[in-house]
Amino acid sequence: MIFSKYWKSFPTRTKRLLTILIFFFISFLITATGVLTPLSQEEAKAISKELNQRRESIKEMDFFQSTSSIFGNNFMICLLSFTPIAGLVFGFFVLYSTGIVIAADSIALGFPPFLGLISLFFLPIAWMEFLAYSIAFAESAWLTWSIIKGKGKNELAKTCIFIAISAIVLLAAAFIETLLIQIIL
Repeated sequence: MIFSKYWKSFPTRTKRLLTILIFFFISFLITATGVLTPLSQEEAKAISKELNQRRESIKEMDFFQSTSSIFGNNFMICLLSFTPIAGLVFGFFVLYSTGIVIAADSIALGFPPFLGLISLFFLPIAWMEFLAYSIAFAESAWLTWSIIKGKGKNELAKTCIFIAISAIVLLAAAFIETLLIQIIL
């Protein structure tokens, strides 16, 4: 009840930013849950092998193809996450699965999985991707609430703006990721 009183006192823009921050935190927790899921050495090696094959295929592409491939994959996930209700379920499942992949890669490389997750945040890519997904989750929640209130059409224009913002963020992240893959790996 008290929370509702304070929430109503915030301007809409502040509520939207807070919603994005809340979903950023939730997204991190869900990914961390995936990271902390126990994996056998064999499972970790198999998943890591698949990930390395994907990295190699990206490295063999030219810069534009690599960036397009990474962006296309991430944007499709993000776009589906904008869907009311189902987008949250889908997006959270993807984040949990991503956590498992991070854990597997960490185990295969011989270091603690949670350290693998934390180390990703030394690069802007993780921040950018989590931001884009958090925007999608927040807007999914806002769109769902607007539909319940019978004002879904009013929210659709805002949804399109947030999709565009997410696309720009993910494209920049894909560009940086491609540079890192081609330079470092």
